[in-house]
Amino acid sequence: METSTRAYVVTGADSGLGRAVADLLAVQGRVIACGVGDEVDVRADLATGEGRARFLAEVGSLSGGCVDGVVAAAGIGAPRVETVALNYFGTIAVLEGLGPLLARSSAPAAVVVSSSSTLNRGSDALVRACLRGQEAKALDVARRLIRRRKGSQLYRSSKIALNHWVRSASVRAEWAGRGVVLNAVAPGIIGTEVVMRTWEQERRLLETALPQPMGAPGPIAPVAALLAHAVSPENRFMTGQVVYCDGGTDALVRGARPQRVFLRYSPREIVTLVRESRRVVQ
Repeated sequence: METSTRAYVVTGADSGLGRAVADLLAVQGRVIACGVGDEVDVRADLATGEGRARFLAEVGSLSGGCVDGVVAAAGIGAPRVETVALNYFGTIAVLEGLGPLLARSSAPAAVVVSSSSTLNRGSDALVRACLRGQEAKALDVARRLIRRRKGSQLYRSSKIALNHWVRSASVRAEWAGRGVVLNAVAPGIIGTEVVMRTWEQERRLLETALPQPMGAPGPIAPVAALLAHAVSPENRFMTGQVVYCDGGTDALVRGARPQRVFLRYSPREIVTLVRESRRVVQ
């Protein structure tokens, strides 16, 4: 498929990183911009069931039934239950709802915006409720965290859950089986309007919590370019990855330790591997 014929859907396209990637993709194809502001094609609040239904109906109509790429960039960071509803459940509703439209593309791709804050630990209970698809329970957990003055965990917990979901969903039949690549990009602290609005007050906190060797706040453009590449027709093989574009935070925090997680095989797979290895060397 020629790049210029591709149809992209970008959520959170009314501001910040979402708007930046929508502008990039508009040069490469047609963009259906979605958000809660005025200058979008689809205006819907993805934190609500009604908004998700409206979004899917309008995108289905505007796209003509086929979508080539989805960038799920909508998200908020406030210590409110809506953060969980939007960041995790809204994103999953978008991706799963647009799955049939992506399947009609010859080079389908989707990417979600995660965060380098996922390098810190979140709420296990909240992550677990998200991954089980229990939205009501997840929101209850979020309320309890807020009451206990742990609302700062909501944002990173929702993104941690997204990372887990991307890793597991990407290799399933409805994604890899249909040829749809699915990844996440985890930006560091970058100079969006939201970050810059409170940068002077929160600078010391953010630089301590998420140190960036390349400096903070980082530029928006490289992250937008990475997201655009993730849904481009050139990306036909990278899937299931959480790519940190964070000015070095991931490398600094986790270091250059050797890989500690290795492939595990079932007894049947071990027998097959031994048999085939012997056959190959004969």
